[in-house]
Amino acid sequence: MNNSILSVDTLQRHGKSGEGTVAENAPETSAGISGKSLLLVSGTFFLIYLLLSARRHAANLTTGYDLGIFTQIVRSYSEFSAPYSDLKGPTYNTLGDHFHPILALLAPLYKAFPSSYTLLVCQAALVAFSIVPLMKWAHKAGGQNFAYWVGVSYGASWGIAALIFFDFHEVSFAVPLLSLSLCAAGRKNWRAAALWSLPLVLVKEDLGLTVAAIGAYVAWKGPRVTGLAVAAFGAGATALEMLVILPHFNPLGQFAYLPPETAEEVGMLAQAAGALWPPVKWLTLLMIVAPTGFLALRSPILLVALPTLAWRFTGSNPFYWGMDFHYSAVLMPIAFAAAVHTVANGVTARRLLPACVVGAVATSVTLVTHPLHEVVLPRTWSDSAYVRTSDELLGKIPDGATVAASNRLAAQLADRASVSEVCLFPRSFPPKERPEWLIYDVADTSDPECPTGKALESADPGVPGYRVVETRDGITLLRLAGDGKGSR
Repeated sequence: MNNSILSVDTLQRHGKSGEGTVAENAPETSAGISGKSLLLVSGTFFLIYLLLSARRHAANLTTGYDLGIFTQIVRSYSEFSAPYSDLKGPTYNTLGDHFHPILALLAPLYKAFPSSYTLLVCQAALVAFSIVPLMKWAHKAGGQNFAYWVGVSYGASWGIAALIFFDFHEVSFAVPLLSLSLCAAGRKNWRAAALWSLPLVLVKEDLGLTVAAIGAYVAWKGPRVTGLAVAAFGAGATALEMLVILPHFNPLGQFAYLPPETAEEVGMLAQAAGALWPPVKWLTLLMIVAPTGFLALRSPILLVALPTLAWRFTGSNPFYWGMDFHYSAVLMPIAFAAAVHTVANGVTARRLLPACVVGAVATSVTLVTHPLHEVVLPRTWSDSAYVRTSDELLGKIPDGATVAASNRLAAQLADRASVSEVCLFPRSFPPKERPEWLIYDVADTSDPECPTGKALESADPGVPGYRVVETRDGITLLRLAGDGKGSR
């Protein structure tokens, strides 16, 4: 039997109108999609993710915020200590910033392979694996061709691409957990849906609300007691993390990402309207469902995205509103699970083809704007003079040294030295002892108010207490004075 979900034979069997549902038209099979097919799609995307992220790190395009911070966290866990990050501040316990103890799972691998690349390999593997549950369910719902469409469209989706492009983030653990949980929920395997959702509370503090949303869906469509218990657990975990755990470890004694206070005269309606403005928020909403050919809009599973959208759109940080960085990665498995659910519950074969075409067009457009395609560009694989210079100057810093580095260079040192942020030195969270080395990149515009940069770019360049070792291509390496090895 032809596996095509829209084959001529299929349409003929269900009449000229082709109004049989895709679930009815899909071929009967007991084995499901083959392991080779799953390996082909997920393995290909694993290589793409890994090549792109590893090459960006090799080209010094990763940053202290965030790959450097996460490297320090995992390095701390591998040394059986609390998750400290000097890039956030001297002996800064990052459990006061975000709640992500699941990162401890990476400690054994980091112990065996102590490198920032270890984090990038694990992220690529986690995200690539998340394709598998979606493809398995898509095959059962709509056949082999639909499964391939889901796997490729999801793997190349802009939210996933943005995560891979921008360093490493803890939400890479959330992506496969959401895929497993929502696929189980869509197939009415309620116990698995609940169990796969629970670890999300260990990934990030806001994801407890997503667990609560999954629990609400389970209570609505399945066993009420189980669903309500999961919902209560998720909401309670977020409350505990935001109100107790994070403030306890935060140096200021509060949750670091509290929403801004609103003027008393601003009414509830005005606040609600503000959550949907500026228009970039509408673009984000459109592009969450567009890669699914808008199939996701027809499934209640899409409601699981509401907690994430709520905190992002009510936040004051404009980075939360758009399509950049890693913030939308957790929305991609929700949207595609909703799309598969739609097909599994009655979309007609005649209507599916236009939806798949629309989704393919949307994904093709975002491939240009979101950089998975860079893996095949020649410039990605060539080292510039800047990279060669920065590597040479970074190589002068010995392993185990204390260093304050520019954001663009910090990630290169986080796995072999004690690194802090040069633009925070000595402005805030001053270290007890001054770092032995400073390395500053004039082209790094991460912090326009950088005190070290202003000192080096002044009429009489220099940093009090330090000697310039070398300056090349806008990168200045300094060493603490008094060692007799620096020179001006």
